[in-house]
Amino acid sequence: MFRQFLSDSILEDTLRISTHGRALSGMALVATSALVLAGCASAPEETDAGSGEMLDYLPCMVSDSGGFDDKSFNQLGYEGIEKAATELGVEFNAVESTSDADYAPNIESLVAEGCDLIVTVGFNLSAATVEFALANPDIDFAIVDDAADNDFDGTIDAPNIKPILFDTAGAAFLAGYAAASYSKTGVIGMYGGMNFPTVSIFLDGTAQGVEYYNSEKGTDVTVRGWDIAAQDGTFIGTFAPGTDSRAAAQNLIDQGADVLLPAGGPIFQSAVEAIRDSGKDIAMIGVDADLTETETAAADLFLTSILKQIGVAVEDVVNEASTGSLDTTPYIGTLENGGVGISPFHDFESMVDGGLEAELVTVKDGIISGDIAVTSYLN
Repeated sequence: MFRQFLSDSILEDTLRISTHGRALSGMALVATSALVLAGCASAPEETDAGSGEMLDYLPCMVSDSGGFDDKSFNQLGYEGIEKAATELGVEFNAVESTSDADYAPNIESLVAEGCDLIVTVGFNLSAATVEFALANPDIDFAIVDDAADNDFDGTIDAPNIKPILFDTAGAAFLAGYAAASYSKTGVIGMYGGMNFPTVSIFLDGTAQGVEYYNSEKGTDVTVRGWDIAAQDGTFIGTFAPGTDSRAAAQNLIDQGADVLLPAGGPIFQSAVEAIRDSGKDIAMIGVDADLTETETAAADLFLTSILKQIGVAVEDVVNEASTGSLDTTPYIGTLENGGVGISPFHDFESMVDGGLEAELVTVKDGIISGDIAVTSYLN
């Protein structure tokens, strides 16, 4: 079955993440002015398990404007720092941003709090992260979904920042292959929040997977919303759900798409609305988290999700930084190391082609070995 396609560890982590996600989505994140301090986890004692001594360590996190209940990468990052802090027996601070204007003040507030590690979630925080890392060389920083290379010279802009990156092109390739196999209309529609590499990689990898399916099967499944050659497509200019996202989804539905991929945090929520109102049999591909598990009200719509094990990566970085020696070599999640993957088909298990699961195992192995070429900005 499809569970054998995922490694045991990534499946277990996915299920663990999704369980915590349902709990977090109900959490009230109370706003007070521009800064919103999310609940801090704590334990009665802070001890170093190896020495029995008190562990004086404060990990912290700043979300992007999607917030910690986005059922996507902010939420997964929060769960990662929460789990690490619980295991270490320390408190943590998590500050939620509501707009781009909050990023620098939020990081500044955590510097003032005396945080030992500050994890920023999302490439939109890159400039502010670099600025404060350079100004505070004694504090460890990590950033999710960004290389912290704002001058594009191939090096990290501050020596105390660890980038946490995910080469999701391979996982998206598998999702595109599955979408092409499933589609009845032969049209796959996709759109993103903004055309940044960490967003477009989902669209590009998926489109490559569709192309590969066509070459293997002699079919002519088309992609709308992304042009591989031009490296451009449909972007709504925001990562917030709303009328722009809904209009983009509706436009693709009107073009005959029966599988939709909205890439960009919670913008998928508006696509769900468009599908429900259309009354058509349309499936979706989720990104970051297993949205069948985290977005239970729309669980019946997700063929699969392209997974980034953000929570696991953040947890590992927090644990490593707590030892006082953080290796700032970028972490890159891949199919090979289990940092990315695709979720089970869940409700669609009985609706996909009977040979699809075995084909995906073969395709995955081909990507890992290099026999199947998948391009991304990370390779």
